[in-house]
Amino acid sequence: MNVLVINAGSSSLKYQLLNVETREVYAKGNCERIGIDGAFIGHEEMGGEKQKLVCELPNHKVAAEHVFEILSKLDVKIDGIGHRVVQGAWRFPESKVVTDETLGWVREVAPLAPLHNYAEADVIDECRARLPEVGNVVVADSAFHMQIPEVAHRYALPRDVVDKFHIRKYGAHGTSHRYIWRATDHFTNHETHKLVSCHLGSGASLCAIQDGHDMDTTMGLTPLDGLIMGTRCGTIDPATVCYLEREGGYTADEVDTMMNKQSGLLAVSGVSSDSRDIEEKADAGDANCKLALEMFSYRAAQLICEMAQAMEGFDTMAFSAGIGENSATNRANIVRRLGWLGVKIDDEKNSVRSDEVRDITGEGSSVRVLVVPTDEEYMIALDVKDLLG
Repeated sequence: MNVLVINAGSSSLKYQLLNVETREVYAKGNCERIGIDGAFIGHEEMGGEKQKLVCELPNHKVAAEHVFEILSKLDVKIDGIGHRVVQGAWRFPESKVVTDETLGWVREVAPLAPLHNYAEADVIDECRARLPEVGNVVVADSAFHMQIPEVAHRYALPRDVVDKFHIRKYGAHGTSHRYIWRATDHFTNHETHKLVSCHLGSGASLCAIQDGHDMDTTMGLTPLDGLIMGTRCGTIDPATVCYLEREGGYTADEVDTMMNKQSGLLAVSGVSSDSRDIEEKADAGDANCKLALEMFSYRAAQLICEMAQAMEGFDTMAFSAGIGENSATNRANIVRRLGWLGVKIDDEKNSVRSDEVRDITGEGSSVRVLVVPTDEEYMIALDVKDLLG
């Protein structure tokens, strides 16, 4: 079965056309700078050289049109389309086939992720219009977290407010955490029972997974909660919002923009939101960049312990996503802070780069430490196959 997987970001649209059974990727790419000057599409086929196609991308609908034009030149039939939707909220406790009703739900819950859900809904519209005979499936990033126990997902706010506005911990990166569990379970021959999954990228979250069941995660009502991220501040005193509005004269939208797009590693380092740039400057002696890396590892280690508490212990931890898979420095910094728990990694194994799952556990470590390259597209494609056959 050939599945087109689409992931609409706030100013981007990633796509991948793959065969679910063989895992062969026919084509993949990313429409970048949508709605911004200098837009382009990076496209590659069959693992070949990446092409850069410069074009106007005023919105996600036009971007989707370009994707279909590009893919139409391939001799590959699309059997189903899977859409990564950041926020499914109470409407999507599991993946669902797109109908007029379920598409309406994507827009209904969009206020919880306005930069993403509205864009994906527009893309779904375009897919249905372009290929009306092909089924579409919504795969919500929050769905995996809907099974979290109430003691972990409920906020201590008035019950009528919580119920009226559907306030709870929804989390994100659920599709990635599902894949990390699946890959870890297979790699360890089903010997993993309590996993702390570490999806560390520009957006970052942890997840406590016990025998395949999600027990807790670090992101909350929105993806702003939890770890320090590329441009997100992560967990802070919630009264900071009120203080900035009252004493600083900022509007709610300005505070929202500040905390989501102007904070995190970018704010602390003063250099970049990209960990690679920060590591380079830190190695050259930049004090602010050194502080940014230390704050990142400090907060990650703290929350790893919080996730372990949700399972009353852990036997495995897995690093994944852009930073988790590629930054030996950040992995080492985080594990160093967990040394008091007996967690150790092998420095030589940690320095190896690979696209495969690998074990970097140090001798005598109290838990197994893995690096697991994530594959959200494959997980989405599997859901499409399950629902559309």
